Amino acid sequence: MKNEMKKFFKEFKTFINRGNVVDLSVGVIVGSAFTAIVNALSNNIIKPVTNWVLAACLGSNSLDGIYTYLKTSYMTNDAGETVIDLANSIYIDWGAFINAVINFIIIAFVVFLIVKFINKAKDATHVNEKLCKIVQEKLDKDEPLTKAEARWLKRFTKRNPDKAPKKNMPQPVEEPAPVEPTATEKLLAEILQELKQKNVKE
Repeated sequence: MKNEMKKFFKEFKTFINRGNVVDLSVGVIVGSAFTAIVNALSNNIIKPVTNWVLAACLGSNSLDGIYTYLKTSYMTNDAGETVIDLANSIYIDWGAFINAVINFIIIAFVVFLIVKFINKAKDATHVNEKLCKIVQEKLDKDEPLTKAEARWLKRFTKRNPDKAPKKNMPQPVEEPAPVEPTATEKLLAEILQELKQKNVKE
């Protein structure tokens, strides 16, 4: 039993640590916050304007009051007036439908803008990668850049100095460090020097 519980918690920990679970959690949180923003925009800004337009067209002062009754039930309120009993009536709530359509349009429009922005960023990344390769090849071959390529290189270097193409300068050839002669080589050099001096004297 203890081993089974340990295995269960180990599997649960592995599941929680997965990247897609974390991404999904972030998406749910952001989506909830975004829904609140959309509802606030719809209820506090767009809905009053829509109410004003509908009141002018239909004579109703609120989306909540636009009904088409299929079966109407009546009741007497505290003031003794006969009013419609919405709880027992069958009706089409046009206000709720219009409000849902407005929310859908807002969400769809914002998602469209987000996707368009992401696609634009991806396209810009692909263009930069392609231009990096082209410009780097020209710099390596010491070929002149076009005006458009030069403008792009200047702008891209300012934003991404580490990733920008650069002209590879030839590296100076380093001279090998002098090798210290061994004791045998020193001895041979001294013997050779003495032989030279002896030949000069003769």
